[in-house]
Amino acid sequence: MPLRINDEAPNFTAETTQGTITFHDWIGNGWAILFSHPKDFTPVCTTELGYMAGLKGEFDKRNCKIVGLSVDPVDDHGRWAKDIEETQGHAVTYPMIGDPELKVAKLYDMLPADAGDTSKGRTAATNATVRTVFLVGPDKKIKMSLTYPMSTGRNFDEVLRVLDSVQLTAKHQVATPVNWKQGEDVIIVPAVSDEDAKKKFPGGWKAIKPYLRIVPQPRD
Repeated sequence: MPLRINDEAPNFTAETTQGTITFHDWIGNGWAILFSHPKDFTPVCTTELGYMAGLKGEFDKRNCKIVGLSVDPVDDHGRWAKDIEETQGHAVTYPMIGDPELKVAKLYDMLPADAGDTSKGRTAATNATVRTVFLVGPDKKIKMSLTYPMSTGRNFDEVLRVLDSVQLTAKHQVATPVNWKQGEDVIIVPAVSDEDAKKKFPGGWKAIKPYLRIVPQPRD
């Protein structure tokens, strides 16, 4: 069954490069990024894992954990991590899930149920759909999902931008406009009446249209 925004992220227990985790327990009261890969020792994914390793501090600041998944055993991940550090300049210090029986890939609808139960003999091409990024909130619900083709490296700066937006909008009754970045103006959501908006945003706002009210980003 396809996973959609606001669906509960399926829970699972799996082996990782940092030991066994149960996903919901591992997330705890924070946020999490689960990003998947079709095969170890693939060129695009090597750059992605390295870049995420470099961004880990930024995700830590936002109380967001990172976990990678690849349809290969944990032992392979350990050897791949050495290549990633050597070529990308960042050590992978977040856990990487081993999914050699394809259980998590199928649980998250990245592979069909009839894909089999082993990664042996499978190529990156046969696992091409295992290229999704999931953002999961403290309530264990999916807040965002992005799926890329194998030939296109993912934009993890965009994932960080989405995290900033989702965390902001979860706290305040605002939405973020196109191409919004941290610190820029935001939109008061239509569910907030002008009367209520006066209490929430005493500094006022710019009403471009009755339904399009622009206000500085809340700071608290």
